[in-house]
Amino acid sequence: MFRSLKIAAVALASLFAVASFARAADVTFDDTARFLAGMQPSADSPLVPLTRDPAWQHHAKFFDGAFAQLEQRQLSRIRNWADVNLAAPRPTMFYMFSGPDFLYANAFYSKASTYVLGALEPVGAVPDLTKLPRGSVGAALYSVERSLGSILSFSFFITKHMKVDLHANQVHGTLPILYVFLARSGKTIRNVEMVALDDKGGMHVGNDNPGRNATRGVRITFVGDGEVRTLYYFSTDLSNPGARATGFLKFCQTLGPGNSLLKSASYLLHSGNFTTVRDWLLANSATIIQDDSGIPLANYNARQWRFFPFGRYLGPIDEFPGRYQERYAELFTRAQPIDFGIGYRWRTHESNLLLAVRAPGSEAVPAAEAISSAEPPPRPPRPKRPRPPEPIPPPPGRFFWFR
Repeated sequence: MFRSLKIAAVALASLFAVASFARAADVTFDDTARFLAGMQPSADSPLVPLTRDPAWQHHAKFFDGAFAQLEQRQLSRIRNWADVNLAAPRPTMFYMFSGPDFLYANAFYSKASTYVLGALEPVGAVPDLTKLPRGSVGAALYSVERSLGSILSFSFFITKHMKVDLHANQVHGTLPILYVFLARSGKTIRNVEMVALDDKGGMHVGNDNPGRNATRGVRITFVGDGEVRTLYYFSTDLSNPGARATGFLKFCQTLGPGNSLLKSASYLLHSGNFTTVRDWLLANSATIIQDDSGIPLANYNARQWRFFPFGRYLGPIDEFPGRYQERYAELFTRAQPIDFGIGYRWRTHESNLLLAVRAPGSEAVPAAEAISSAEPPPRPPRPKRPRPPEPIPPPPGRFFWFR
């Protein structure tokens, strides 16, 4: 009798394991993205029972409100601006120093068929959410909320916080944030693959060996506006040693020329340690949209580019001293207004946006010539003068680190 019961118990356990595996296999990439984004997954998804958890329902309500405000305050206005000012965007867009910011890449370049994002942050992973320990789903969702706190409020990620938040949970890295942004942008994820680039820019999938200096990334295939599109995110060092040693820029070159976006880039392209990626962008971009933290105006060849300033240039915030650009200030005396905020000066009437368009008939020039033919270096920063007060973060909410 005991032996029969034991055999029955083993059989039942085996059956449960098979059923659990079958259920887990039904969790699609898109359902996972929708769940993380606080959106209802498909009716037959194994994730549906988890949506009855009060933690998920609170998460969904929070994201509904936050993304609705962001859509009204910024994203819809950015898309309207792009529709008016970007006449013939290229199919590929490049976004260096992006973090997982697909949200603004898509807002500025909603018609792109291929998005390439590159930054230091790791790709990470999204585990099977049905297998997380009981009670841990709420913690995972809160970790995602924290990771998105600054970009939902200010339009950029706070790097030092992101380094902590993107490692803080079983749901970690940039991938879950990309999932959230894709879902909240109305995209349907078809497939997700881990990829790697060898030092010549060749792509490797699965168990292929990319060799030394491999650049790890993810390729996401999704549907947007009825068309199949591709998003690449690569975890890569864009400083001169990193950019020269890896195949990331070589891979990007096979997709160009394209349109580029630079936003809240920590003024890294003002530094002599990022000249390789700076010159690559100047040589391989048909248009560049940036705030003043992007490429210094002095590094553009004035014969090759046409400039269209928007908004108001007030100089860098205090965290980035010595980056004031006299030429930028002069250029922005004829700027057109914008009705959205962007960059470190995220308030609507304090933001600057520069659209640089390659002149018709101009071609890319070698990096060395691009540097020598650029305008002279910017003058030393003018003496400190009174400026508008620095942006003040919104009152503390669920993101305790804003206090």
